[in-house]
Amino acid sequence: MIKNPRERLILALDVASADEAKRLIERVEGEVEFVKIGLELFTAAGPSIVRWFIRQHFRVFLDLKLLDIGETVKRTTAVAAGLGVTFFTVHARSKILHAAVEGRGEAPMKILAITVLTNLAEADLREAGVTDSIPHAVLRRAQMAAECKADGVIASGVQTNIIRKELGRKLLIVTPGIRPSGTPHHDQVHPVTPAIALAGGADYLVVGRPIRDAEDPAKAAHEIQEEIAAVCANLRRH
Repeated sequence: MIKNPRERLILALDVASADEAKRLIERVEGEVEFVKIGLELFTAAGPSIVRWFIRQHFRVFLDLKLLDIGETVKRTTAVAAGLGVTFFTVHARSKILHAAVEGRGEAPMKILAITVLTNLAEADLREAGVTDSIPHAVLRRAQMAAECKADGVIASGVQTNIIRKELGRKLLIVTPGIRPSGTPHHDQVHPVTPAIALAGGADYLVVGRPIRDAEDPAKAAHEIQEEIAAVCANLRRH
């Protein structure tokens, strides 16, 4: 259960060095408690940047989107759990999910399954040989995640209500591609506002460029936090 609405905002540290990540955190001035480290920053700075953020009392979402043979996934997940990260991503394939859950062991780290990347359209699925529609593919992979004892999924805010309708509160839903009103969509095919994502059932929101590229990142993060708090208060009343 999320006790503090401020925990729902995850800042994507989509930067190319540890120094850039630390500068961005300085610029958000305490408005963020949860950060996402993806492939770019992890490749540049390695596990040391994860340890640094944990020492600074941030929660860390390590977003490596593993898609490999089971033994590799299991061992890599065990290493991630040992680092002390809060969330860790793998692709929604049954063997991969089972391996990740096994590798995590008794650690409190949450295993999150990638459903469909938020920059993909129906045509991209066809090109990859997937005949499902995006909503059907997302739901099928979310069901697989639940069956394999994963803790949650990564899903577009457009699809969260479908997952909640079919699976209730079985899974955490983390929604990337969040774009506050009036900000560019960039490469997101299915961008949604914080309010829409939360109303649809998202638990956590991942925001990158709207904060990173803002003239005043602290102000941008604060405005998103205010929107999250207002929506959460409204949802509690209803």
